[in-house]
Amino acid sequence: MPKLTIEPISASRGSDYPPPFADAVSGRLVRRLSAAAGLEDFVATHVVVPPGGWSSQRHWHEGEDEIVVLLSGTATLVDDAGEHAMSAGEVAVFRKGDANAHHIRNTGDTPCVLFAVSLPERSTVHYPDIAMRWSPDDGYTQA
Repeated sequence: MPKLTIEPISASRGSDYPPPFADAVSGRLVRRLSAAAGLEDFVATHVVVPPGGWSSQRHWHEGEDEIVVLLSGTATLVDDAGEHAMSAGEVAVFRKGDANAHHIRNTGDTPCVLFAVSLPERSTVHYPDIAMRWSPDDGYTQA
């Protein structure tokens, strides 16, 4: 059946960032919808970010476009240009190769829910605020 029921899909909590960079995303819940449906060409995730939490460390992708829809709650998109308020229904897009590091912070007092779509990560991801990068060959390393 093509319809997915989100709640039964197992959620991973936090991230695989090395300490201390995992702290800001420790309460984040990620459900990999595409994997649950057996899809392989793209990655679609359902992400719940608690109040005060972050979607990720600020980052940018060399080779993967990204699109994020805020389904519920209020949040702040933080990128190189500053902070941008987001509310339910708004969309943020990030082009591959654009070195505008970004993430979303839950600045509200209820969880915010995100739907994100990208290609599987096959290129380097840069984390300029914490002098770190991730690559498929080396994992996380200092930049």
